[in-house]
Amino acid sequence: MALVPATAQAADERKIEAALPAIDKLFADFQVDSHAPGLVYGIVANGRLVHVKGLGVQDLVQKRPVTPDSLFRIASMTKAFTALSILKLREQGQLSLDDLAETHVPEMRGWTYPTKDSPHIRIRDLLTHSAGLVDDNPWGDRQTPLPEADFTRMVQQGVPFSSAPGSHYEYSNFGFALLGRIVANVSGLPYRRYVERTLLTPLGMTSSSYEISEWPVERRAIGYRWEDGRWKAEPAMRDGAFGAMGGLQTSANDYARWIAFLLSAWPARDNADDGPVSRASVRMLAEGSNFVTIAQRNGASGPSACRQAAAYGFGMRIAQDCDLGLTLAHGGGYPGYGSHVMLMPDHDVGIFVFTNRTYNGGAGPAWDAAMALQKAGALVERVLAVSPLLAEGYATAGRIYAAGDVGVARDRLAMNFLMDSELDSWRRKLAGLKAEVGACQSDAPIKASGGLSGSFTWVCEKGRVSGSILLAPTREAQIQELKLAVKLP
Repeated sequence: MALVPATAQAADERKIEAALPAIDKLFADFQVDSHAPGLVYGIVANGRLVHVKGLGVQDLVQKRPVTPDSLFRIASMTKAFTALSILKLREQGQLSLDDLAETHVPEMRGWTYPTKDSPHIRIRDLLTHSAGLVDDNPWGDRQTPLPEADFTRMVQQGVPFSSAPGSHYEYSNFGFALLGRIVANVSGLPYRRYVERTLLTPLGMTSSSYEISEWPVERRAIGYRWEDGRWKAEPAMRDGAFGAMGGLQTSANDYARWIAFLLSAWPARDNADDGPVSRASVRMLAEGSNFVTIAQRNGASGPSACRQAAAYGFGMRIAQDCDLGLTLAHGGGYPGYGSHVMLMPDHDVGIFVFTNRTYNGGAGPAWDAAMALQKAGALVERVLAVSPLLAEGYATAGRIYAAGDVGVARDRLAMNFLMDSELDSWRRKLAGLKAEVGACQSDAPIKASGGLSGSFTWVCEKGRVSGSILLAPTREAQIQELKLAVKLP
């Protein structure tokens, strides 16, 4: 199923297919071991849903099997939809992330802050869970059906703070309910309708919504909790004021469209930008809050893997992983449901899982599946295009080596170049290299690390030379740094 036109493919679909038996077993074991009545998981790669599988049942009475069209509540994975709605309003100039939240929610203006020097809460603080509000997962999850009028009174009364806004990270569902109110007040539409009109409908997510009562029970995965050795049905909560923090219901087929859309924002490029929200705004989901932590990767490989540098972005947890690159992930824990999503934008791959058991997220098998793909060689890193400026600078580096003298390219050297290492010093270094390895084939491809930098390896008569080049931020992009060295075997 093609979902979003793919950019240059970054995942090897044949190797994904070869890894599927092991990945299917990961999720099958998880479903049994975690006492989940039902589960569905999917892999999105290169703009399409390449694999999806349902396990178990939607409900324990009729025992309808889980399918890719079964409807699950995805809990806090809803937060990315709320965040992107805020970023859409920002894109349209209707708000700024640095606006005080009370500008758009007047009921907050009378709040008492925890210290005299506390800054007032900004929209940005709510997005990144740094507004000073208390961690409220157990309480917040049960607030979904709260009527809007009751929420207004709650906000008017004010809330106790856990810390001064902007001082550190603390996860707040209440904060995302406030973001839902901001979306409604700024757009003039109920939060739910704004998300439907702006994101769900344009993406073709026709089976996704916030009000579960509008859908036939035959389509829905009924939520259960595992308690005292048996399953107990959880109450089905209707849409309300806290829907923005975790109320979305969707199917695997629909959610795959969302993942494909998000991944299509990478890399930045020139071609048509015709999604419901700009690619630049989507990439903002990955902007961390700067309250960076050292985290252990989810899954079986976590204890032995190098640690991640992690932070909360806008509705997504962001981490740099030594094996997987940039990752965006989020869990969903909710009465009756658990879910997890993890995206690897460097490789155009996303993995997600939904279950119908309370707080049964599935982060472990999702990340284990990602590592299975990595070990299978299915995650192919995107190759950056070599810019004309970088190509010109690289050609100059080859000319310098062939001549044994940087002086042949004085017009291509930045003003610092010969201040950092003098002309005669460069002549001696180049002569030493040529004496050791001889002439080199300097037309080998350069691997760009950016528009103005890259690295390369030359094959020479008696060995190899490794090098890197860095251009200056000037109009002519002259060479500010050139490194050449014998490459050891």
